[in-house]
Amino acid sequence: MNPGPSPAGLVEIEQVFTSIISVVVGLAFVAMLAFLVWAGIKYLISGGEPKAIQAAHQTVTWALLGALFLAIAWIILQLIQAFTGIEVTVFNIFALCGDPNAKADPTKWFCPR
Repeated sequence: MNPGPSPAGLVEIEQVFTSIISVVVGLAFVAMLAFLVWAGIKYLISGGEPKAIQAAHQTVTWALLGALFLAIAWIILQLIQAFTGIEVTVFNIFALCGDPNAKADPTKWFCPR
């Protein structure tokens, strides 16, 4: 009798979080690009109307501020890594267990000892 696949462990959880973070950062940059394009379209169709131009300008401002916040967050993570030596940009759940070089045991879902 086949017992089926083994339950998810730390390696799978690590992979899920890594994938989620990658997708969220990618979507943030796509959203920024979409807002910049939308602002350009707003400028083009404004027809010189001051309110429409101001709305387009605000859209550009917020899109660029979003990009700036993403860049600042990345720089802060890099500074933390430089000063502490801890790789904060790499998700490694085994480092939380105290041994970043530990190998996953598929029979256990907790930190290997």
